[in-house]
Amino acid sequence: MASHNHFTRTNSARYVSHSGGDIELSSVDPTISQKVEEQYVSNSMFTGGFNSATKAHLMDKVIETETTHPQMAGSKGSSCAVPGCGAKVMSDGRGQDLLPCECDFKICRDCFVDAVKTNGGICPGCEKLYKNTDLLADQNDGYNGQQQRPPAPEGGSSRGSKMERRLSLMKSTINKSVLKRSQTRDFDHNRWLFETKGTYGYGNAFWTKDGNLGSAYGDGEGVEMQDLMRKPWRPLTRKLKIPAAIISPYRLLIFIRVVVLALFLTWRIKHQNEDAIWLWGMSVVCELWFAFSWLLDQLPKLCPINRATDLQVLKEKFETPTGKSDLPGLDVFVSTADPDKEPPLVTANTILSILAADYPVEKLSCYVSDDGGALLTFEAMAEAASFANIWVPFCRKHEIEPRNPESYFSLKRDPYKNKVKFDFVKDRRKVKREYDEFKVRINGLPDSIKRRSDAYHAKEEIKAMKMQKQNRDDEPVKIPKATWMADGTHWPGTWLTPDTDHSKGDHAGIIQVMLKPPSDEPLHGVSEGLLDLTDVDIRLPLLVYVSREKRPGYDHNKKAGAMNALVRASAIMSNGAFILNLDCDHYIYNSEAMKEGMCFMMDRGGDRLCYVQFPQRFEGIDPSDRYANHNTVFFDVNMRALDGLMGPVYVGTGCLFRRIALYGFGPRRPKERSSGWFSCCSPRRQLPEEYRVLLTDDDFDDYDVEIIVSLVPEKFGNSMFLMKSIPTAEYQGRPLADHPSVKNGRKPGALIITRKLLDAPTVAEAIAVISCWYEDKTEWGTRIGWIYGSVTEDVVTGYRMHNRGWKSVYCVTTKRDAFRGTAPINLTDRLHQVLRWATGSVEIFFSRNNALFASPKMKILQRIAYLNVGIYPFTSIFLMVYCFLPALSLFSGQFIVQTLNVTFLVYLLIISITLCLLALLEIKWSGISLDEWWRNEQFWLIGGTSAHLAAVLQGLLKVVAGVEISFTLTTKSGGDDVDDEFADLYMVKWTWLMIPPITIMMVNLIGIAVGFSRTIYAVIPQWSKLLGGVFFSFWVLAHLYPFAKGLMGRRGRTPTIVYVWSGLVAITISLLWVAINPPAGYNIGGS
Repeated sequence: MASHNHFTRTNSARYVSHSGGDIELSSVDPTISQKVEEQYVSNSMFTGGFNSATKAHLMDKVIETETTHPQMAGSKGSSCAVPGCGAKVMSDGRGQDLLPCECDFKICRDCFVDAVKTNGGICPGCEKLYKNTDLLADQNDGYNGQQQRPPAPEGGSSRGSKMERRLSLMKSTINKSVLKRSQTRDFDHNRWLFETKGTYGYGNAFWTKDGNLGSAYGDGEGVEMQDLMRKPWRPLTRKLKIPAAIISPYRLLIFIRVVVLALFLTWRIKHQNEDAIWLWGMSVVCELWFAFSWLLDQLPKLCPINRATDLQVLKEKFETPTGKSDLPGLDVFVSTADPDKEPPLVTANTILSILAADYPVEKLSCYVSDDGGALLTFEAMAEAASFANIWVPFCRKHEIEPRNPESYFSLKRDPYKNKVKFDFVKDRRKVKREYDEFKVRINGLPDSIKRRSDAYHAKEEIKAMKMQKQNRDDEPVKIPKATWMADGTHWPGTWLTPDTDHSKGDHAGIIQVMLKPPSDEPLHGVSEGLLDLTDVDIRLPLLVYVSREKRPGYDHNKKAGAMNALVRASAIMSNGAFILNLDCDHYIYNSEAMKEGMCFMMDRGGDRLCYVQFPQRFEGIDPSDRYANHNTVFFDVNMRALDGLMGPVYVGTGCLFRRIALYGFGPRRPKERSSGWFSCCSPRRQLPEEYRVLLTDDDFDDYDVEIIVSLVPEKFGNSMFLMKSIPTAEYQGRPLADHPSVKNGRKPGALIITRKLLDAPTVAEAIAVISCWYEDKTEWGTRIGWIYGSVTEDVVTGYRMHNRGWKSVYCVTTKRDAFRGTAPINLTDRLHQVLRWATGSVEIFFSRNNALFASPKMKILQRIAYLNVGIYPFTSIFLMVYCFLPALSLFSGQFIVQTLNVTFLVYLLIISITLCLLALLEIKWSGISLDEWWRNEQFWLIGGTSAHLAAVLQGLLKVVAGVEISFTLTTKSGGDDVDDEFADLYMVKWTWLMIPPITIMMVNLIGIAVGFSRTIYAVIPQWSKLLGGVFFSFWVLAHLYPFAKGLMGRRGRTPTIVYVWSGLVAITISLLWVAINPPAGYNIGGS
């Protein structure tokens, strides 16, 4: 039987339960009380939102299949022995029954709470009191005979309540009278933190009283901090500069080409074609724009660099001899919105790759945002959490790569290479069978949910009809067709048959802890069971399902709004100092990718990095990469070049963020500015260091402490939990202070203690911050988090960070790609994808995010790069005109110049040669192939004459007429033909974006035919003009060849479009034949 607990918010912003659980279990063994609360949270679904109570729905089971992992929500366990209950008993980290009394009486959480609250703490089994533990004993222990230490802030003792520990840092700022001050009379939180037993807020920062890293309570075992500081300093990363033999000629060629272009355009302007001034004018305008566009694209490429990381140094610095990790917390965000277009199996594989990543388990958390609120996604995620019980230990035991099961079992290389454990073959066979069954369960979820919902609905109708007969009511019975969960209750999200409060745009907020936080110490498996997991850590990272509240009348801001909801919820629940965001179809291909990204953040100067962007790599692309889906020129040329400036742009996925940068703060400056001209006469109040991170650079000199404190809620909302987590996240994200040049670092060993266990009020607070009203009258989406107002919110978000003075880096992992995903290989889907990107760029150009308005903190070349992001779609206007010029030239018998003289040909030759040499050098320093470069050039013209042009028109409509633009998700699934991996490639799906390129091809083909016929039968043939027109027509057609090939459809079949093309070619050939051999009595082309 399901039960509900209700929570209300007190004046202190603390959620309090109004059920049997609203008591403090301080009189009970704290270990037991924490386990009780943790298990209750992991077995409850929290819902709530605007004008609705926050509820905790206790679930007996999450999915229909049996779950066994002790961290899993709804995991299998013994039943409560209290008569009439039957709920699951409490359990420990291994899933063993947790029995609070020595008589081993089995009792569930709710009955245990009732026994403590109403029965005087008497065990229902033996009727004896539960044993108590004095919570203050350990706190007072160890201080006798010790030197007096600085007092902790109010509520900051290491053994105070959870809320006091979580809020200790913020209270230390407000209650200044109890603080130990340094000589500057500012609170030295570093000294307080590392000279006391206090903890730094709700997080991992901790230092024992004797400086010992081995034990949280200073038991004398472990390593001293001085031992870590004595090690010789070694950098975590290094720059690999491009060899001078390559980069110097590259820069020289850019300079030469700029000079030649300037001379050529000057010559073109001075030498007009009087015979076709209109043709000359159009060509010159287009050429001027092309030169400007090329300059914007080329200048940021002057300083390309490569980088390398040293994971061995990271291990030495952040892994203590006791096995505990000093790395900061990391929250991974996975976003999905529609299970019909983003298959749950793809999302499940992405989640499994995250759970199996090579990062400290207790520091890793995974949050899945389901913006559609679909039960299908929820149960698929629960199935993935259940399968992780087998998959993750298997990956750790045998060092599996990649750790996405679908990709791993689909590898075409030898899976047994470099495997030395004798039981690998047996284990792999077992796991493969389990994965096949897992896939069948995932694929069968839609039918299973529908059958279950229909069965429950039929029961509800029968019950209603019986009630109707008993009440003798003649009105027809109308029972809403609900969607039912596995435990026999209504799904609070979107129903299969939408209804009020249960549709995609109207449902409550939902949070379900699928996998509760792991234990502090490694939990090794046993030899019994499916696999022999002796000496293998079987713990799993925290996994949370989040579906933010949606209501009619609210602008939910699509993906950006969903990501901001995750930022707030994760700050409440885990507060990792760094955030990695992934699309649901982008999985971790290199299990050490997170550590490689952390090398940059934790290295010297890392505190000025806002994010680490990884390249996007794709699977399932046709071998020829017909439509440049790999986008290697952008990811391996442009992004490496930007890395030599202020850093690469943010591209939406595969990006490791510094949480404090997402909050809208700027990087710390080396030196604080003076207070002003009259600072000596009226000195301002010094701001404690804890609050300095809460201010932008401009705010620091303008407001005193009290005003700042009052303004913070107007920026971040009214959640005190959220605001008080900010200094903790800032501190945990600092690099180690293990080098004199690290000015803003933390001491080694500060993060060796894992986060605290989750309690119900904490999750209830997370429900509040994902409600639809929370962002009202705040700066979320304008200055904080992902920025709203553009379909390409990723570029704008990165631009805002660079505009504040942050830097970013580009991390190209050496051994294996960091992440891999899917891309649309169908022509229509690819064009719509490019249309979305280009439309976002046009929106950026017409907004205040235009790089023309960038702050002085942004370097000039970085500004040019961002300016090019907003301008490049407008090149399509001139490109469209230029593609028609060869045909117009052939039709009219004229050319863009008077004659093909030597000067024109020499300029054309030099420009072409320098372009080819630049391309070859780019290929040399970036590592791409010539074929990839040429594919990019081809699709540049295809996209420029179709999607980019449409984006400009749509962008102008939005700016001028206010017409909003809506986009659909790119389908992540493959084609219907299971026998052909690239079935989507040959599928012809008509779209109006195809009209301009088709028109260009037809006009140029007809123009070539007309030009030949006119020249052959002319009295004085103008072969030079024909040659020029035909050359440029073939240049256009060569670029459009992949587009024409895409229109031909599938190999071995003849779609209708082929007959259309055949007809056009036949007509063209007929006209040419008539022109060459006219009928008797006709004279074509003169006498």
